[in-house]
Amino acid sequence: MRKEKLDELHEYIEELKTIRRTLVERKADERGFLNVEKYMVELANGMIVPREKITKGKADKSAAIILPITEDNNTILVVQSRSSTLESVSVELPAGYIEQEETPIAGAERELLEETGYLPKRLILLDKFYQDQSCGVCAYNYSFLAQDCKKVQGQSLDKGEALRFFECSVPEAMELMQQGYITDIQSKYTLNLAKPYVYQKTNARPQK
Repeated sequence: MRKEKLDELHEYIEELKTIRRTLVERKADERGFLNVEKYMVELANGMIVPREKITKGKADKSAAIILPITEDNNTILVVQSRSSTLESVSVELPAGYIEQEETPIAGAERELLEETGYLPKRLILLDKFYQDQSCGVCAYNYSFLAQDCKKVQGQSLDKGEALRFFECSVPEAMELMQQGYITDIQSKYTLNLAKPYVYQKTNARPQK
């Protein structure tokens, strides 16, 4: 990028940075899991604006999304109860929250093991991103490619977690995304990020 344009961008970033945030209200559900916090925020340019933030539990929750590739070059999806969606069931990649003491890699490995019983030989970080930077849980989502996954145990699900795992080929997973079975942005984004790695290894042709 041209230096003058980059300088202009940095100027806007510095102007709109938060320099002070004051909590004015906090509402929590009975379990203390989903909280809504209201703030008055002072920006570097002098503006004072109201903002809201959603938190889960007592802290922001980073999450890992994993595209597993088995030793047979298949992938593993999960079919999960998602009662808040129109379909009430979601087909997606294995994913879950990273515990406070965990690294993103350790969290990804644990979630994959719990949901599917598979362990990878190696994990590749594809990207990290916010899911809803306006008022949602402002923690990073980490997209991983899990290579050479091997079945080592059965599922180990949390209480109340209704989930089945589903093995298919990588092209079939891409097809399911195109046909509207996979609808969440985390899974879609991770699948698309992984295409260069996956098709290089499997010698399959990517879906257009």
